[in-house]
Amino acid sequence: MTVSNKSTHIRLTSHPEHGAARRSPIHWGAADPQERGPIIGTVSTPGDRNVIGAHGGAYGLYRALAVCAGALNPKVRPDLTNTSPAVRIGPFAQWCDPEKIVSLDPWGHVPQDIFKEAIAGGLDIRPSIAVTRARLNLPEITAAMAAHRLAPDGEILKASGDIAVTKIAIEPAWYLPGVAERFGVSEADLRRTLFEETGGMYPELVTRPDLDVFLPPIGGATAYVIGDAAALGDRRRNLTCRVHDECNGSDVFGSDICTCRPYLIHGIEESVRGAQRGGVGLIVYYRKEGRALGEVTKFLVYNARKRQEGGDTAATYFERTECVAGVQDARFQQLMPDVIHWLGISRIDRFVSMSNMKYDALVEAGIEIGERVALPDELIPQDAAVEMEAKKAAGYYAPDGALSKEDLARTSGRDLDTF
Repeated sequence: MTVSNKSTHIRLTSHPEHGAARRSPIHWGAADPQERGPIIGTVSTPGDRNVIGAHGGAYGLYRALAVCAGALNPKVRPDLTNTSPAVRIGPFAQWCDPEKIVSLDPWGHVPQDIFKEAIAGGLDIRPSIAVTRARLNLPEITAAMAAHRLAPDGEILKASGDIAVTKIAIEPAWYLPGVAERFGVSEADLRRTLFEETGGMYPELVTRPDLDVFLPPIGGATAYVIGDAAALGDRRRNLTCRVHDECNGSDVFGSDICTCRPYLIHGIEESVRGAQRGGVGLIVYYRKEGRALGEVTKFLVYNARKRQEGGDTAATYFERTECVAGVQDARFQQLMPDVIHWLGISRIDRFVSMSNMKYDALVEAGIEIGERVALPDELIPQDAAVEMEAKKAAGYYAPDGALSKEDLARTSGRDLDTF
């Protein structure tokens, strides 16, 4: 079916032309990037597309407005000169295992290099990952220095309080057969449900079974590496890591109804300390606002919790969420370990989280976890006490589940001072 007028000709279905051969097939999990093939989500040359969706899908509607307003030429292609990663990541063995990484493109940070000839030949191939260097400046880190919990070393932590980091922006790329297997469902059911729950936005999900990769219109993740990024996959170097799910109200604006920003900052402080001891720190920040239910749902739940008879209580904390959203938590951490695998990590020595959901997802993915680092009581805001008690009661948070350093040394055979 097509729609035509004087200025446009839009194809509403995308069945492949009869007998047409794909110009750039994707062989997910291939060790050679040329054999794996590029991911092409261009909308300017539909014949070259080999995925469902578009690059930067979460911002597609803003691009559409820019095009419609005449501010953006829809045919423009990015000039990728000097955009290569500031720090080269990988390749690692996990990149060649189609079961290890199913939600991002392992080669997504270097297509401008490895597919240079194809780009010069006319293919619109774009990065889905970017790696750069930066500095972080957080008031809590300055306070930690004033309290003598942290001391500047001039390299990782500057006298000004700046933290030198390598930061990595990651857009999702879902290999649908692998995602379906990860969740224990059929690929057909996954495709149909994705199609239905997005209001039929992506008909290719059900009309193009030959396209295995989907660029979903969701936020991705940002990774902040503190210390030597090349040491991430080195099991001889102690790794401190926090995996954090977005909470705009707390992380950005400092709302004290939850522990999100305090735990995020605690993870950064622990990562700095670990890097200064010769290890490396890692913060992975996922865009999963409101337990992946969204901020509107979150604020509705806040109202319901505070207005219920008896006030806000730990006993009804998750019940109120389920009443509003139909589910307590939609994050389902099964896809979370992919970033850890992409970075070549097989062991996290100090995991700054007591979330059993995150811990279980990492362990089930084959990532070893050493010590689990809890949030100190003195960092828990008064209004967040209900949240903490509810998480403990529901099994989301293991208050006493971490091994001591002495136990870790005994069970691992390593020296105590390596923890």
